[in-house]
Amino acid sequence: MVTARTSRWSARPATRWAALAAIPLLTWGPVAPAQDIEPRLYSNAPVGVNFLIAGYAYTEGALAFDGSLPISDAQLRTSSGLLGYARVLDLWGKSGKLDLILPYSWLSGSAQFSGDELTRKVNGYGDPRLRLSVNLYGAPALTLDEFKRYEQDLIIGASLQISAPWGQYDNTRVVNLGTNRWSFKPEIGFSKALGPWTVELAAAVTLYTDNDDFLEGGTRSQDPIYSTQAHLVYGFRSGIWGSLDATYFTGGSTTINGEEKDDRQDNWRVGATLALPVDTHNSVKLYASSGVAARTGNNFDLIGIAWQVRWGGGL
Repeated sequence: MVTARTSRWSARPATRWAALAAIPLLTWGPVAPAQDIEPRLYSNAPVGVNFLIAGYAYTEGALAFDGSLPISDAQLRTSSGLLGYARVLDLWGKSGKLDLILPYSWLSGSAQFSGDELTRKVNGYGDPRLRLSVNLYGAPALTLDEFKRYEQDLIIGASLQISAPWGQYDNTRVVNLGTNRWSFKPEIGFSKALGPWTVELAAAVTLYTDNDDFLEGGTRSQDPIYSTQAHLVYGFRSGIWGSLDATYFTGGSTTINGEEKDDRQDNWRVGATLALPVDTHNSVKLYASSGVAARTGNNFDLIGIAWQVRWGGGL
């Protein structure tokens, strides 16, 4: 039996549906898993609801897909189209999500590699990502009617994201859209509601397999990257919400053909997110982030927009 407290939104159901329509479930940006900034990942939604997301993101500066490549003075620009799908699940009485994201990117610019200037202009698919998340505490699996009476307090969740090496990759090039390796990112997160405010914290580690075809048959290995992110979210009764975001990540030193590189990452990024409900089935998300400190000089700026469509779950 599911117990839900009476929500302060229950007297205004249309507003509640607008707030639900603004819930983001995917990482909408062409960044590496360790550098993601994603508010409201560990939130609740009715079981059976589906989300389809289409978006666009632009980055400028260092390479957003793989910040540990052995390049310097990067002046790269990417434009990425993003297509994603997510579904809310009942996982043994806990609410969970399964989501998939597929990016297609256009990249151009220059960088320094071993004292030489490289130029690159390419377009193609990036590495797809699949993630399963579950709210272990504070967000039970609910039907649509039960969700009308739900009000968040403390949520504790966990997730596992997998990135597959299926993006565009040329083993004669240093800079690519795909990484030619698997990555695995387990994470634990906390979300605490305080009136209209929500405070969120998450910690993760990203693990990498070797790229065994780096520059025509070389082997590139990378240590794990440890990351944390924090968000301060404010929700309006209209369903609009905004968030101030920050992430810190460290580690990730690389070894190329047995030679260890002095490229450990120690980076900070900050950003902001704004979600705007259009109606009960549609919402728009605007987001931006920028590097504020980086040991290895792999900062980049990002700006993006995404459209989300919601259906199912009894709607």
